[in-house]
Amino acid sequence: MIISIACGWQGKPQEDGDAMALQATDSDAANPARGAAARFETGILPCQTLEALLKDGAIEPGQALAAGQVQPASLDLRLGDVAYRVRASFLPGAEVTVDEKIDRFTMHAIDLADGAVLERGCVYIVPLLESLALPERISGIANPKSSTGRLDVFTRLITDHATAFDKVPAGYRGPLFAEIAPRTFSILVRRGTRLNQLRLRRGQHGYADAELRRLHAHTPLVHGPGADALVGDGGVAVTVDLEGNDDGVIGYKARHHSALVDVQRVAHYDPTEFWEPIRARHGEGLILNPDDFYILASREAVTVPPDHAAEMVAYDTLMGEFRVHYAGFFDPGFGWAEAGGAGSRAVLEVRSHDVPFLLEHGQTVGRLVYERLTDQPDRLYGQDIGSTYQRQGLALAKQFRR
Repeated sequence: MIISIACGWQGKPQEDGDAMALQATDSDAANPARGAAARFETGILPCQTLEALLKDGAIEPGQALAAGQVQPASLDLRLGDVAYRVRASFLPGAEVTVDEKIDRFTMHAIDLADGAVLERGCVYIVPLLESLALPERISGIANPKSSTGRLDVFTRLITDHATAFDKVPAGYRGPLFAEIAPRTFSILVRRGTRLNQLRLRRGQHGYADAELRRLHAHTPLVHGPGADALVGDGGVAVTVDLEGNDDGVIGYKARHHSALVDVQRVAHYDPTEFWEPIRARHGEGLILNPDDFYILASREAVTVPPDHAAEMVAYDTLMGEFRVHYAGFFDPGFGWAEAGGAGSRAVLEVRSHDVPFLLEHGQTVGRLVYERLTDQPDRLYGQDIGSTYQRQGLALAKQFRR
């Protein structure tokens, strides 16, 4: 049996002890694209540096920024005016633009100005309002927003000449596009809807295991049974909770043939019309049905320190034929006690592929990879900026009533 799950670190770790060695140079600190007095030469760019890039023209927003669009270590991306229903998912390839592929594979265009339905089982390409003119050393990586993942809306970023999804090469100059494929629910979107988000980084920094363990010893990254043993192998292992809360609920399975979801509504929909609660069967685990969609939660609480960001990385086929966490970004301050997040757990969007698969309580289902920021952001994930999932346990998308 082969397992496929979020696991692995992209990029070469720095030498042990290098985490505090990469100080910014005077010329870098003077560069408006970096922001003033950045602390490290490499790492994820914080919100104040993203705002400097917006002011400098390295990020072109297309229209005035929306409230809350700049997050502590990422930028929400907004849908543009039109969605193209295409015959198949695609990557443009090194010699081709996305527009050229759209011209070739579009079935019809849909105006998003007043809202439109994207139907489950279909694939759409949407030009985004934002475009980029990045400095040479700055690259990007994208992920769906948390609520997008919890709605099972498969959303990926595409650039011109791309050979991989969700990656923006260093120095990229050009438009951005979202590929959107609703898997479980048809969704209502409109111009300005935010389904995915972009992180920018300068250079590449990764932690050696010894560094990561020192960080965990100073600021615990994971809390729960055997927490220390979960730190290593390039990240922090995450296991699944199949014992549940006081009423025995361990998760939710999406109902088939549910109603439409307007993604901009908050706490609007009755969850029982869309989700079937799953209750614990102690000692028996949970058998995932092929291609059903589940919402589960981690056994452990996790913390992202204010000067770090984390990502639940792409699944590893050595772990089993399932995937967790289609929305993988964890912002600075997630689960941080001082930001009101003590006890926050990772919510897992789970889908089994091809064959039924047995999950058992405490089984490893993912890995969080931590990366430092070039400087601490001037805002953290939490209630002060309207974050939805701080202090979360098992939680559906924000569109559903709690």
